[in-house]
Amino acid sequence: MARVAVYSPDLMFGSAMLELLKEGGHEGVLCKDGETLARCLGEHPARLLIADATADALARLELVGRARAAGSLDGMATVAVYSHVDGDARTVAEEAGFDLVVPRSRMTREGAELIGRVLG
Repeated sequence: MARVAVYSPDLMFGSAMLELLKEGGHEGVLCKDGETLARCLGEHPARLLIADATADALARLELVGRARAAGSLDGMATVAVYSHVDGDARTVAEEAGFDLVVPRSRMTREGAELIGRVLG
């Protein structure tokens, strides 16, 4: 079992990810904003961070990229999930250094397998 932080202001997406994690035997915690994420990761380190790369995602993705560059996410795998029509979010997530960048539809179909692969 791994602890997983889900970084998303979208309650529907966050709830879906938490359910997916629960089904896979993982403990998930929903972080709605950067402040909550920082507090969550400081109190209870996670092995995986799943970031919602939709809606106002660019600032969220850049925050994760800066945290990775600063070493704050060392030892933590990262996954960005984006809308298949939002090429900008995909590009920013890839440039931010996420370990895996996938469309929501793929995460819905293959989420358990993808999470297992990223966690190793």
